[in-house]
Amino acid sequence: MLLSEIKTPALLLDMDAMESNLKKMAAFFSEGPTRLRPHYKNHKCVALAKKQVACGAIGMSCATLGEAEALVKGGIQSILLANEIAGEVAIEQFAHLSQHANLIVAVDNEVTITALAAASTRMNVPLSVVVDVNTGMARCGAAPGEPALALAKLASAQGLRFRGVMGYEGHCGHMQPGPDKANAAHQAMEKLVATAKLIQSHGLPVEIVSGGGTGTYSTSGRFPGVTEIQAGSYLMMDTDYRAVCTDFQLVPSVLGTIISITPNKWLILDVGLKAISGEHGVPILKNLDGAHLRKLNAEHTIVDIIDPNLAVRVGDQVEIWVHYSDATVNLHRRMFGVRGGRVEETFTLES
Repeated sequence: MLLSEIKTPALLLDMDAMESNLKKMAAFFSEGPTRLRPHYKNHKCVALAKKQVACGAIGMSCATLGEAEALVKGGIQSILLANEIAGEVAIEQFAHLSQHANLIVAVDNEVTITALAAASTRMNVPLSVVVDVNTGMARCGAAPGEPALALAKLASAQGLRFRGVMGYEGHCGHMQPGPDKANAAHQAMEKLVATAKLIQSHGLPVEIVSGGGTGTYSTSGRFPGVTEIQAGSYLMMDTDYRAVCTDFQLVPSVLGTIISITPNKWLILDVGLKAISGEHGVPILKNLDGAHLRKLNAEHTIVDIIDPNLAVRVGDQVEIWVHYSDATVNLHRRMFGVRGGRVEETFTLES
């Protein structure tokens, strides 16, 4: 299939760039003791998750039970739900999924631990947890040290399988590369590893010390005591993340069609906020020199014509670099893998 045969707006994946990123990250983690557990929330595609596992990833991370279910149905056997859950419906769904794969969920409070333990007994299924440690991002997570230890003891005492700790240093990920960023990531991982050692000193085995993301993979991924890194955005590198992480090539774009032209002033694409995220800033055009993307509306993109000699006409296709891949992928149900101007593979996106 040619690009001209695709109904727009459409999410595109540059196969060459994606494969380059896939291999580069896999090579990094093949050289040290820390392993890669990529984050599914970035691409929401089981086929891509399988490519990551085939390249050496130990399993997948995810953010929601819907994502976990998609991975289980897709045959991924080791899954870390790197987020808290709460409520009877969510906990029963987690217990049900745990009957079919090796699932682990993050916990940071006594209420959820008690509810998980009750579900484990009621449904006769062992449930695995890691204690989520707040390493500085100030979102979810128990305080490092004694508060995290208390939760680990409670989980073990109530019959849950305590597997270890996790902590996300997301507050470091978008810092500019340099000593300050490296120091911030090291400080976060010091809190996480010190907490793991404290728990171990009280007789509880710590199998997993999980952290990291694409923005800190090269520092957190070499920090002594960290066992796995949850990098996700590297595979579908966008223009927002690449401003602070130039190790990986840009991958996703959204294909649109020019539906209106006001000569020498502006043109309109059939792409809007329902097809591409503008949450982190206005995206930029990929392949239209002499024009500037000014604004995204719900169903339209307004592009200013800068060069009066710009040769465009209604019906021409234009690509827009994705600025925030997580939120853009979430707007689509399929993605077209493109190589050499042709569609090589169509990917289904789930949850």
